[in-house]
Amino acid sequence: MNVTVQQLRTLYMHNPAGLDRRPLYLSWRLESDRRGVRQSAYRVLVASSPDNLDADIGDVWDSGKVESEASQHISYAGEALQSGRTYYWKTRIWDESGVPSAWSETAHWSMGLLSRAEWEGRWIGLKSSHRPTHAEPKPAVYLRGSFRPDRARPIRQATLHIAALGAYELYVNGSRIGGDRLAPDWTEYGIRVAAQMYDVTESVTEALAGEPGGSATVAILLGHGWYSGYIGMFGYQRYGQDPRVLVQLNVDYADGSRQSLASDTSWRASFGPLTATDYHMGETYDARLEMHGWTAAGFDDAGWAAANVFYAYKGFLSADSCPPVQAMQELAPLSVTRHPSGVWLVDMGQNMVGRLRVRLQGEAGTVVTLRHGEALDPTGALYTANLRLTRQTDIYTMSGRGVEEYEPRFTLHGFRYAEIAGYQGELQPSDVTGVVYYSALDRTGTLETSSPLLNRLLANIEWTQRGNYVSVPTDCPQRDERLGWSGDAQVFFRTSSYFMNAAPFYVKWLTDLTDAQRPTGAFTDFAPFIPGGKTEHGGDMTYDHTASAGWGDAGVIIPWMMYRVYGDTSVIERHYASMTRWITYLEELHPGLLREDLPQYGDWLSIPESTGLGDFPNVSPFSTTPYDVFSTAYFAYSTALLARMAAVIGRPEEAARYEQLAGAIKAAFNRAYVDAEGRIKGDTQAAYVMAIAMELLPEPKRAFAVSRLLQLLEARDWHLSTGIHGTRWLLPVLVESGHEEVAYRLLMQTGYPSWFYSVLQGATTIWERWDGWTEERGFQRPGMNSFNHYALGSVGEWIFRFVGGIDLDEEVPGFKRIRIHPRIGGGLDYVRCQYDSIQGPIECSWRREADRLCLDVRLPAGTTGHVRLPGRPDQRMEESGLALSDSAGITVLERTPEATELEMGSGAYRFVVFN
Repeated sequence: MNVTVQQLRTLYMHNPAGLDRRPLYLSWRLESDRRGVRQSAYRVLVASSPDNLDADIGDVWDSGKVESEASQHISYAGEALQSGRTYYWKTRIWDESGVPSAWSETAHWSMGLLSRAEWEGRWIGLKSSHRPTHAEPKPAVYLRGSFRPDRARPIRQATLHIAALGAYELYVNGSRIGGDRLAPDWTEYGIRVAAQMYDVTESVTEALAGEPGGSATVAILLGHGWYSGYIGMFGYQRYGQDPRVLVQLNVDYADGSRQSLASDTSWRASFGPLTATDYHMGETYDARLEMHGWTAAGFDDAGWAAANVFYAYKGFLSADSCPPVQAMQELAPLSVTRHPSGVWLVDMGQNMVGRLRVRLQGEAGTVVTLRHGEALDPTGALYTANLRLTRQTDIYTMSGRGVEEYEPRFTLHGFRYAEIAGYQGELQPSDVTGVVYYSALDRTGTLETSSPLLNRLLANIEWTQRGNYVSVPTDCPQRDERLGWSGDAQVFFRTSSYFMNAAPFYVKWLTDLTDAQRPTGAFTDFAPFIPGGKTEHGGDMTYDHTASAGWGDAGVIIPWMMYRVYGDTSVIERHYASMTRWITYLEELHPGLLREDLPQYGDWLSIPESTGLGDFPNVSPFSTTPYDVFSTAYFAYSTALLARMAAVIGRPEEAARYEQLAGAIKAAFNRAYVDAEGRIKGDTQAAYVMAIAMELLPEPKRAFAVSRLLQLLEARDWHLSTGIHGTRWLLPVLVESGHEEVAYRLLMQTGYPSWFYSVLQGATTIWERWDGWTEERGFQRPGMNSFNHYALGSVGEWIFRFVGGIDLDEEVPGFKRIRIHPRIGGGLDYVRCQYDSIQGPIECSWRREADRLCLDVRLPAGTTGHVRLPGRPDQRMEESGLALSDSAGITVLERTPEATELEMGSGAYRFVVFN
């Protein structure tokens, strides 16, 4: 098969609209069933029109033939990009023999408004004097603006630009525009707001095709979102009091002229049936107040008020860099039953994040209340103690006009169960649908094994990621928190990248984290940040939410992992200054190179060790590893990563300086916390795991640390005691130090604490705490007990890398060179693993039969692989029925007593190792 070029992407996205980022990067993939395919050169054409591109005219940019194997992150180098223009592009490549491919299909991107001066509108909304409460949040705002297009001139394109402080639904001439919900994404509002751009040519053209004098009408339903609603754990209106929106509709005519509709005092505003709305608390909707036709032209809004005009927003208006939050799945309920109390109880069978869509029928004025929770209490009623102040309640008042369908707008709930009260009819399962929402990231990884428990654990991790990747990587989707905690995000990053294309999500969120960085250089513990006394200086909270070890370090660790997984150096370059500010801040704050600032979070949610804690007072029930040990380890680790990143982007002098500093921190760590034998202060599993993984120990202290880790595990009958940080490193450290059977033993444990323990209790997502519920004590610490919290799900990385066998090469980033090394064990009979990497789909499947081990491998075109076949040298090994030495495209690198190391090009391979 000839090579084809597929999957054209601009900044990780397919045909994105409204971009403003420069430089701009293009990517593609190669596809071929032939072995050993690689790219030797490429040519990119960018044109101003599809016709020019079809004629192979790159009037905007013609790269010419470029001798290169690169197919990712190709920097656009054409003419200056212009606001509002759409650019069309395609590419072709030459293979390893110099044979050209056909041209790819056409892709495109469009630019948004690149200058603030091009925004013509004013920020509008409608002020409400209502003071929000948990029981009654503030109402949504209804807005309308109209204009008459010139019928004498054909329309070439109509483009709508919009930015909001709040959340909106957008309509043009009665048609809902865009599939996004909760737009725009949550950003660091003091610095920037995300702006969207929509092509509304069809909707505006339809206005001309209607009755004479037809107008184009833009209608907006405006909620509070993250801007003026309840936010984090910190109450209402932490950014502003009233939502507001900025709108500009540009109509470009065929003769080159333009007509614009911009938000101003001519717009009309009203309150309506959505009488209370809040992302955390829920919504109240009175269908009797519906204003039928309010989104369409011709609606009589004479009774509406003039829109209020707000001061101009002085931050940046930046284009979206991540797919929006959308409805991604629909679930049918497992059951709908009457509870003895008289309410209807809905069991979705899956802890999910989203909303219920219900069909109801009854008398006007009937009030139906929907409450949501993750679990049931011992009486079988809805358990809500762990929600803290969040209500998760939607209230619908029926209009009485036949069958009514209701789904809330600007709220999401974390729930498996829902209680429906006040409904007098018979509620059938077909009347209830669970609509699952999350940021619309492509699914990338699947892994199936012969173990039902392991398969359920993997499903739980994936469902937890779905529920918490909502604009930012939240810690939980149900209680009054839902913050983008950086420590949780960095320990889960590699796992997240196996399940989803996380790159655009983290491009966006790293901008939030950098925007939130404090003037001192301290990264915040969550981003976007909520400034104030409670967050920055402790206030009446236990912690100042800035500069915590393992949390602030996410600002260094995630750019490094973005580079490793996606081969993206632009992320390092874009955030390099913020990373250096963070390390400089730590260096200046701790001239002795030991981080002893308290309090910290430490190895959050670890379990007390049997060795006791009496000698180490700076620990807590949430972190049994001493804070100074934990914090100094992260200081050394982040500094060492920064040295490596400086080298990657061509800053050798700075790389040498940070490498020297990292060495000094490691030396200080060993002097202060490690005795002559190698015992680490605190003597916890996490302390040894982190010191080994972060390469803090010299030999033979490393050997002692491994030995001591095994002793601590054995002392707990082979159960872990690590929190969210130690857990991420625990199983990889065991495998890489030669103890994969111990790693499998921990993975397959069924008793408390273990991953399978929660699965056996019926969990369908990852718990925040190892002891979220126990048979002896029931629910634990309801004030901090989420049943949908991904941090302890970081084991997913280990499962994909070592059970599924698909891993990064240590020297070559971005899966350009792939390591296939499955660890056969755990009592598993088969594993089927697929991962859609940035280079293309990778497959590794293995199964054990009576007399053989079978391993199927597929590497995408343009890549090479290093495959490790387990087995002794005297065992017969074949590929597609041939001896390894006779198989095309395979080179035997080394034979050891345990395995045979192979190198090969792209393509599909079938290996058999005979017993």
